[in-house]
Parts: sequence; structure tokens; C-alpha cells
Amino acid sequence: MDLIEDTPPGDNAHEFTVSELSGAVKRNIEDRFGRVRVRGEIGRVSRPSSGHVYFDLKDDRSVLAAVSWKGQAARLAQRPEEGMEVVATGRMTTFPGQSKYQLIVEQIEPAGMGALMAMLEKRRKALAAEGLFDQERKRPLPFLPRVIGVVTSPSGAVIRDILHRLRDRFPAHVLIWPVAVQGEACAPQVAAAIRGFNALPEGGAIPRPDLIIVARGGGSLEDLWGFNEEEVVRAAAASDIPLISAVGHETDTTLIDFASDRRAPTPTAAAELAVPVRADLAARLAEAGARMSRASGQRIDRPRQRLRDLARAMGRPAALTEGARQRFDLWGSRLEPALRGLVRARRQQLASRPMPAATLRQFTSAKRHGLERVATRLESSRERRMERRKDRLAQLQERLDSSLRRAVAVTRRAVETQSERLAGLGARLDKGGRRAIDQRREALMRLDRMRQTLGYEQTLKRGFAVVHGGGGVVTSAAVAGKLTHFEIEFADGRIGAGPGGTRPDSSSKGRAGPEQGSLF
Repeated sequence: MDLIEDTPPGDNAHEFTVSELSGAVKRNIEDRFGRVRVRGEIGRVSRPSSGHVYFDLKDDRSVLAAVSWKGQAARLAQRPEEGMEVVATGRMTTFPGQSKYQLIVEQIEPAGMGALMAMLEKRRKALAAEGLFDQERKRPLPFLPRVIGVVTSPSGAVIRDILHRLRDRFPAHVLIWPVAVQGEACAPQVAAAIRGFNALPEGGAIPRPDLIIVARGGGSLEDLWGFNEEEVVRAAAASDIPLISAVGHETDTTLIDFASDRRAPTPTAAAELAVPVRADLAARLAEAGARMSRASGQRIDRPRQRLRDLARAMGRPAALTEGARQRFDLWGSRLEPALRGLVRARRQQLASRPMPAATLRQFTSAKRHGLERVATRLESSRERRMERRKDRLAQLQERLDSSLRRAVAVTRRAVETQSERLAGLGARLDKGGRRAIDQRREALMRLDRMRQTLGYEQTLKRGFAVVHGGGGVVTSAAVAGKLTHFEIEFADGRIGAGPGGTRPDSSSKGRAGPEQGSLF
């Protein structure tokens, strides 16, 4: 102020340097506002790697820049957050490098919710009361969408991040609806984009998306305010296509996040939610194929093993008669000696006790008849036992044959079913292989046509020429003037030439032609 007071009025006013004038303004502001308390709403908070905190204090008419240095920021009782209404204590100063004044904040005290946050909370409660945020309205995301619609700015880094992530995980057809992502035009354009995607007909010229992603990068509360507008929230809630909101960073929350079917913390995370990883699907498919092969083999091996087990449990048919045959042989071998012994004993008894001839004949006849009856009974009993054994063996053989037929029929049906499935999979594999080969062949033909189109031979056919000399291509008249001779290449061959208009006798085709004048 001394500089201003010491300067006399008139045309011979003192000339200040910029630094002198800035220093005078700085001293005046710091002397007048050495310590002040300012109430306002925090907006646009910035925390660079230096540790300082830069933010704005604003009301409905003005904005005041504020800064808290690294040491002061670490001692603040309240961490500054966007949208908070606070009372900041500090001192005013200027920043001559940008000709602006700012508040050096030493202490922050909360003073209530900011006006924007209060408005946002009131709108959120009103929309929630209508049921727009209910979980019952949320739709599941498609597992593998064929077409993905993206509502975002076409020139920002967001769309590049989404496309890059989709290309890495599982490439899909992407439709971009360009919109403004901040400002007054943001809300109506975003709402119109969501409604426009839903209005696309099935099977039309433009494919209808299976999934919509509404994306934007981080920003201040004011920058993201378009996604808090009521028309955007209602459009998202009314969308028949599942919708993912990816607005701002992980700490940013807008009303469209509550109305969407899924919220992603970042645009890159939205692409990860939209499609699975193709390599994981291929691994799962290979595992499923291996499991199917093992299951097919087990469907055949298990009945076969079961049939073997049943056959072992039933035993050999011959083993069922071996014991009876052995007992029959044993008793048969004993029968003849017993009969002989009985006859000898009876004969001795008769010899020791003489009997009348008539009585002896009767006794002998009776014994003979008895022996015949015993033999007949033994023979009949043996035949009956043999018949019963044969019937039993026939029944067992019939049961075994029936079990074998059933097992063979089940196994044959299983093999036929698996064969049909394997044939179908083989046909699909052949078709997919042929389709892949056709696609590669078409791509190769396109590249070859592009090579031929971009090659310089096509340019030569349109009437241009290339001048060769000095071991390379001549591109200027100065270089050509220094050469003793050079060659000019046309579409159908080369001819020799010289800077003076002379033409050497030798040419690329070995033909002598009329003299050619100087090209220069």
C-alpha cells in the first residue's frame, strides 16, 4: 500500500512491475484476513501424491479455492469429502503464479449436509418410495451376450478400456451410443440412449443388445450429476434389457447405480461382469468332454463287470451235480458188496438150519423178489433224483440266459446312445473346423487383395513411373542431375535414361527406341 500512496497522481504515475503489484496485493490480503472462518460446501477434492489436499469451498454464488498443506492435512480432525458443508478456519493468501486468492485451511469442522447432497438424498428417497430400487426388479445378466450396447462418450478413455477388456476376455459385438457424459445435455442424451437400445426390434438391421453398459470415468459430484437426474433413473429402471452402471470410480455413487441391475465399481469391471473368460470356458468344455468320455466308458464297463460278478455268484452248472454224482457212485460201490455179504450170511444161516426143500424154494423166491423190488426202487429213486437235478439245472440255465440277454440289451442301448452322441459331436466338430478354415481363407484372400491394391505396381498401371539410380529410388531432380544414367520403371518394363536426355543402348527389355528428351 505504501507504493500506491507514495505515487503522485497524474500522467507520471509510478510504473509497477508485475511482481511488485502481486506482492502488494498479497500483503494487503494477508494483513486484512490473517485468520478467518468460512462456511461453505466442499467441491472438487484433489489429493495428489505430494500429500497436499486441494478443494473448493462454494455456496450458491461463489467459489473459493482452498488448500491444506501436507502437515496440516494429516492433523485435520475431519477429512474433506465432496458435498460436505463445513466451517473452515485458516488464513487468506494469494498465489501470484495464477493471479488468484486462496484459503490456507488449518482446521475443518462439519456444519451439516451440503445443499447438493441434501437434494440428492431427498430425490433418492422419493424414487425408492416408488419401488424403482427394489431388488425384485433386478434382472439377471446374460451369461454370454452376443451384442453389448455401451452408452458413453466415444472419445474418452472409458470406451477404450471396455473394448480392450472385452477383447481380452471374450470378444463380442459392441454397439456404441455416443452421449455427453457431463453438463446439461448429459441426462437427456443418456436417457434417450437407454430407451433407443430398448426400442431396437429383434432381428432388425441393427442388432438388439443383450446387455447395456452405461459408463463414465471419475469426476466431481457436479460432473456426475447428470446420472442423478430423474429421467435417467426412470429410463434405467424401465429398461427391458439388463443394464450395468459403471459411473465414476469405486467411491462414487449415483442414483443410476440403485436403478440398474448391476453396479460396477469401474468401467473395466463392467466389462468383466459382462462376459466370462474364454480360456476358462474352453478349459471347462475340455473337462466336460473328458468327463463325458469317462462316463461313457463306465456305462459300458460297469454292466460288463456286474455280469461277471453275477456269473461268479451263480457258480458253474456242472458243480451243482458233482456232489450228488459222487454220493451216488459211493453208495453204488457199496451196494454190491453189501448184497453179497447179505447173501452169504443168509446162505450160512440156511446151511446151519436145514429147511425143507419147498420152504427153501419159497424163501429163495421171496428173497429174489425182494432184491428185485429193492433194485427197482433204487433205480426209480436214482432216476427221479436225476430228473429233479435236470429240471433245476434247466431253470438255472434259463435264468442265466435271461440275465445275460437283459445285460446285453442294456449295454447295447447305452453303446448306441453314446455312439449317437459322439456322432453328433463329431459332426459339430467337423462343421466348426470347416467354418474356421473358411474364415481364415477369406481373411487371407482379403489381405492378398489389399496387398495387390496397395502395391506400387497398381500405381504404375495408372500412368506413374519410378526412377531408379545409384542403387536406389531417385526422388529429386538434384539427385538425378548428379547421376550419369538411371532407369525409369513403367508398368510393363524399364528403360534407360540420362540427365542430358541420352538413353543408354541397354534397357531392361533389350529393345532400341527413339531418343528421349531430358526429363528436367
